[in-house]
Amino acid sequence: VWGMRHKRYLKSHHRVFYYNLLTSCKLDDYLADVDESAKILFEQIVKSLAEQEQITEKLKVENMMLWVQMTNNIHNRAIEIVNEQVIYI
Repeated sequence: VWGMRHKRYLKSHHRVFYYNLLTSCKLDDYLADVDESAKILFEQIVKSLAEQEQITEKLKVENMMLWVQMTNNIHNRAIEIVNEQVIYI
């Protein structure tokens, strides 16, 4: 997902860089690296935010809807952070 998102961004905003990678057969490796680093960052951010906001399995058992809301909020914020720091640069 992250690699394809970055590919679309490069294709529309950094065409020269995109086509240089494409013609040198380095595009797939580059996108795989971007995808891996974005996944790692996303997981770290989600884990960190969940710890900061004390979203635990106990909360999940006690109040499922609140847990879902807070978890979705964290995921959305993490996506925005990864987009800003890795994808749209």
